[in-house]
Amino acid sequence: MTPHPIRPLDANERRVLGVLIEKGKTTPEQYPLSLNAVVTGCNQKSNRDPVMHVDEESVSLALTSLRKSGAVAEVFGSGKIPRYRHLAYEWLGVGKEELAILGELLLRGEQSEGDLRGRASRMDPIPDLDALRTHLESLAARGLVIWLSPPGRGRMLTHGLLSPEKLEKVRTQVGLSATAGGVVATVVNAAVGSDAGGVAVCGESGAGEGGGGTGAAPESLTIRVSRLESEVADLRERLLAFERDLGGA
Repeated sequence: MTPHPIRPLDANERRVLGVLIEKGKTTPEQYPLSLNAVVTGCNQKSNRDPVMHVDEESVSLALTSLRKSGAVAEVFGSGKIPRYRHLAYEWLGVGKEELAILGELLLRGEQSEGDLRGRASRMDPIPDLDALRTHLESLAARGLVIWLSPPGRGRMLTHGLLSPEKLEKVRTQVGLSATAGGVVATVVNAAVGSDAGGVAVCGESGAGEGGGGTGAAPESLTIRVSRLESEVADLRERLLAFERDLGGA
């Protein structure tokens, strides 16, 4: 049988497939999942970003579309209540560690390599970053992982199941966060460097005059820190406003 082609998933489909992958690995005794269990897994607050509030109808629609795409199957077993399991191994053509990686990305979205290794290891052990990167290189070659920043510490990535429009929003958001972080670091370094110089000058001046006073350095540092905190808060508000403007999926 010809496998179904891989396609981008919307926000509800990503969460549903991620939940089925996660529960199949972490709670196999409760798997496959009933519709109610899938809804509960989608709405749980731990190991999710963002936290969602979806109802049975939304989850049912997502399950139906995933079944049509060959990513999910409905099973009955010995009971009359339908249950659902993923077919992600076949649909995506991946191994167990690779599926753990993709499952974590589906549940949490874009993240750094270091965060991803720790989180994916709760599903299947990934001993170190070198092992993770071996899997990521294989996934990236097939377009199942997308790099969002250049190689280096804290490199960001996401899964390749996003629509082009959503992927562009994610790239913009990651780039904005990096820019804001760089601005904050620059401001902090400038303030600290300037204050350090001010303290040294005051100390030298006091010693030359034979006095033990500290001059205006403590007051200057307090003012600078206060201004810095205000600027950081303003940057944070702008970033949050921009992220809100980006919207959902």
